[in-house]
Amino acid sequence: MVSRAPSLDALLERTSLEDHEEVLQACNAVLKHSKKDVTAQHVKAVALLKLDKYDDALRVLEEGGATLKNGAQLETAYALYKTGKLDEAKIVAQSITNDRGARHVEAQASYRSEEFLRAASLYKDLIASQAAIDNEENDLRINASATYAQLEWQKQGHLVERLAPRREDLEAFETTYNAACVSIAQVEFGRGEVLLKRAKDLCGALEDLSEEEKAKELLPIGIQQAYVLSKLGKIDEAQKLISSISLQEIPDRSTRLIAQNNRLATSTEIFNPYLAHREFASALGVPKSDKLFTYQDDRIRENQLILDLLMSKYRGVSKSTSRFLGLEPPATISPHPNKMSVLNAAARAQTQLGKLGLKQILPLLEKRPYDIGLVMTVVQLYVLTNNHGSATTVLETFLRRLNDSKNSDHEAIRYAPGLIAILISLYSLQGRRSHIQTELAKAATYWRHKSKPQRALLQAAGLALLGSSRKEDRTSAQQIFSALHAQDPDSRFATAGYVAAHSLSSPDLVSKEADSLTPVARLIAGVDITALEEAGVASITPNAEAAKSASRKRALEEKPKSAKKRVRRSKLPKDYDVNKAPDPERWLPLRERSTYRPKNRKGRQKAAALTQGGVEKAPEKTTGDNLVKASSGGQQGKGKKKKGKK
Repeated sequence: MVSRAPSLDALLERTSLEDHEEVLQACNAVLKHSKKDVTAQHVKAVALLKLDKYDDALRVLEEGGATLKNGAQLETAYALYKTGKLDEAKIVAQSITNDRGARHVEAQASYRSEEFLRAASLYKDLIASQAAIDNEENDLRINASATYAQLEWQKQGHLVERLAPRREDLEAFETTYNAACVSIAQVEFGRGEVLLKRAKDLCGALEDLSEEEKAKELLPIGIQQAYVLSKLGKIDEAQKLISSISLQEIPDRSTRLIAQNNRLATSTEIFNPYLAHREFASALGVPKSDKLFTYQDDRIRENQLILDLLMSKYRGVSKSTSRFLGLEPPATISPHPNKMSVLNAAARAQTQLGKLGLKQILPLLEKRPYDIGLVMTVVQLYVLTNNHGSATTVLETFLRRLNDSKNSDHEAIRYAPGLIAILISLYSLQGRRSHIQTELAKAATYWRHKSKPQRALLQAAGLALLGSSRKEDRTSAQQIFSALHAQDPDSRFATAGYVAAHSLSSPDLVSKEADSLTPVARLIAGVDITALEEAGVASITPNAEAAKSASRKRALEEKPKSAKKRVRRSKLPKDYDVNKAPDPERWLPLRERSTYRPKNRKGRQKAAALTQGGVEKAPEKTTGDNLVKASSGGQQGKGKKKKGKK
């Protein structure tokens, strides 16, 4: 081993740093004579990493044993990270102390394993410390901005202190693209569209990138642009943009899958679900080293199940979603489990609506009483059939069940703003104003004492309680708006509510705030009072569409009626008359019909005594004290006279 090392060192001195293939060949030549040469193994592992052969590099490091791993910990951590073994990569990187490169690997592994808070902390420390190489700070800011974007997608952006933006950040297309992703995660699609256009222009203007490299960098920007355009309602532009992208030219399997998903999602044409499923399946199979983030993978899985429903694979969807729901907590407000519950209900009902769908789904509610997705499905089906009362009853029963539960986590779900908003909407459709005030008062009492109150819910509660005639409701409104005004004195809504709540009881307390609001005279300056008086009071007419929907039959609730059977002409009697009603006694034997007349006297008397199967005459009316007996059966002889009272 000692005699081989100088030749390798000499080769490395003569070899340029970019010629990794020649370095690899030299290492292989040395290892043929000495398989345990640690230096050659180390150099070979580095060359393989430079050539993007991460699996081969990891195999060489593992074959070198503990001696090589201890001397090449950073290379081992990086190889583990690139091969998708993120947990092992973090463990190895954390074991390396006082090494800037190890912190880079740990931050990248934390980012890919969706530990964004840890990644943001590491990038912040690296930026604050002295940079070791040129342009490192720019790369760090790019990675840090990507981490902030992911935190916004996870609704955790408020948990970290973001770096102050610089003007230079909008001069590079990478940081501009990440800033656009932050805006998209914050549902600011207009700003995101502008930033994506700028990122695209900056990338196209770069001179140090080849046309092939530019095309590769522009692909994810274009796919993100199509998504933003679809969210802005510009469907035609989104379809045109996504159609201009060749999916087969996208090198990353994960990016290709997202592009295929967005292309199908933005399509307005009626497509063949079987062909769509085949196209969608062709983009699946993302390698472990390029796996999607959880929120992306959830959407892909949901769309895949929707395609299965369109292909009538109800049993498969039901089994897979039931298996997933069995591993989740019984009650959760997380979006993905509730969407899976909706898909499970759709599969059980075979995508039927109305009573036919409810008949299949309602029994599931007894088995899964805390399933929010299932409850929302039942409520929606009732609303579609204009049965708002049943929808309200189902939701009230569910919330009452959460109230009575002994699970402490169910209280937060009980007062979730989304559930409260749905219940308030149902109450509004039925004109139940007092119920609205009561429900909002209870929700405001719960959230007002939390460390992170729901501001929008408190505003709605305060506004509803201001119009109440009960003293306790007006007191609650004062407390709500006092808290909102104290949290954000610059909010005009909170200030106006604060003034309105205290204007009757303590006007001096809010005189300063009232002066800061826009005067009433200015607000009504453009209102023509005379024209309003002449127009009179406007009458509220019901919505035409709602009236039409309420007046028509609920076709969804009834089974389709079978078509009327057409009688063949050849099977009708010869003397059949369409306008003449058929004899109702045609199915009775001849002697049992009311028109039957026996031939002799004995037969007539016998027939008179038998009334079964015959038609009995109605008794005659009685007047005063005179009582006339009615005949009971056949006719009496014509020659005999009736006996009467004298």
